Amino acid sequence: MSGRKIVATNKKAYHEYHIEDTYEAGIVLKGPEVKSLRAGRANLVDGYAKVKNNEVFLYNVHISPYVFATHESPDPRRTRKLLLSRREIKKLIGKTQEKGLTLIPLKIYFNDRGLAKIELGLCQGKKLYDKRAVIKKKDTDRDLQRVMKNY
Repeated sequence: MSGRKIVATNKKAYHEYHIEDTYEAGIVLKGPEVKSLRAGRANLVDGYAKVKNNEVFLYNVHISPYVFATHESPDPRRTRKLLLSRREIKKLIGKTQEKGLTLIPLKIYFNDRGLAKIELGLCQGKKLYDKRAVIKKKDTDRDLQRVMKNY
């Protein structure tokens, strides 16, 4: 945790989904994409991951083209392969097919060895009343903190 440099977080995912479990995966990137990530130029908002042919792929994650690249930059929204162990992929296949859970990217970061990693959440969508309950709880907690601060 000490050497992590967080590039992007998906705040919307925490509001829209119940996160059941998280997985750390490597990302297959091209050269300019790594430089762009180091500059903090990524957007996870519409992203999701799918398992195809016993491999996990990341869709709709926008990594902006690196401005100072000397050669052609890849498509910012291209499909990227994720690196997970075979055992984790088999577990994900079972859970996404059985329970109707989806894989949502939560964070992109660089670990202490300087490798780009992505944190995937195994998520289930929240209902509207669940979202309202969470907002109400946050408001009451904030009000309680204000009152306790004055005493």
